[in-house]
Amino acid sequence: MHAVLVINADLGPLHRVSLKHAIRMLYRRVAEVHEAEPDQRIGVFPVPKVVRLVHYVVTRWRRGRGPSWSRAGVLTRDGHRCGYCGKAASTIDHVLPRSRGGQNHWENTVAACSACNGRKGDRTPPEARMPLQVTPRVPLWASFHAR
Repeated sequence: MHAVLVINADLGPLHRVSLKHAIRMLYRRVAEVHEAEPDQRIGVFPVPKVVRLVHYVVTRWRRGRGPSWSRAGVLTRDGHRCGYCGKAASTIDHVLPRSRGGQNHWENTVAACSACNGRKGDRTPPEARMPLQVTPRVPLWASFHAR
């Protein structure tokens, strides 16, 4: 099942939903098909790639501040690539370890492979002689919609 992009009535991106959720939105008539897969249907509905909301939803709260921190968000922000070696990442690493007062926030966490995360251990990147290839930052909402 693929993800379907939901756009606001003004054509601004909002988020992604499952195909099942998108069909429910079409059935309830809260959204319309904006872009569909050619020659594919689910019942009476074309298989949507993008659905557009019928009524505008105010999203001012998303401007300025980025999304809330989460492990999944860190992995998505970093493209599931290790911040130390560039290989596929499955976990996150705290730049300043939590045991030394490091916290769960965007600027202190990077995606990491298990090998690099274990090798770095309870040290900072300079102490472990493992320079970061990326700069941890707060992502913008738009960067999550582009994926």
